Amino acid sequence: MAASAFACTVRAASGIFRPLSILASSAYRNCSKNACLSSALSSRHFSHIQTLVVSSAPRLITSVRNLTCGQTATVLNRVVPLLPNVLKPPVRTVTYYSSRKGKRKTVKAAIYRFLRLHSGLWLRRKAGYKKKLWKKTPARKRRLREFVFCSKTQSKLLDKMTTSFWKRRNWYADDLYQKYHDRTNLKV
Repeated sequence: MAASAFACTVRAASGIFRPLSILASSAYRNCSKNACLSSALSSRHFSHIQTLVVSSAPRLITSVRNLTCGQTATVLNRVVPLLPNVLKPPVRTVTYYSSRKGKRKTVKAAIYRFLRLHSGLWLRRKAGYKKKLWKKTPARKRRLREFVFCSKTQSKLLDKMTTSFWKRRNWYADDLYQKYHDRTNLKV
């Protein structure tokens, strides 16, 4: 029973990974032709796939030599939507040196989700304030809509993710948070 289930799983996975075996073997065989794929095809993501599939499909290697860089990129574009999102985690890293001016760049996700007060505190919404509202009571929805302060660790991290442009003082007309920008009676 377990052996047949394993065989079915391997058979189903081989259909998805077969185009990857073509890409992996072509990357190894035709290094000069596939220089444009060096950034698109990372060997650390596909290392476990290459050893399984390429060794089990030796007859595909002969047809791989006929692929050019453009055809391989087309196959890669077809395969990428089939891969699970585990291989593509969300990346919100800081760019230390931009390619144009060599400057540090702000992580835009931090700016869209959080509000920085001039005192250095960061405001955020509570988690899940937009999710599954049909099953939450009105009191819980009201509590989730509240703004809360980020912790000291989160504030330090958010300060590292933003540039000095976002840390300057802003004077807005009818600012709702005007009385919160300056900290009073609090230890620093």
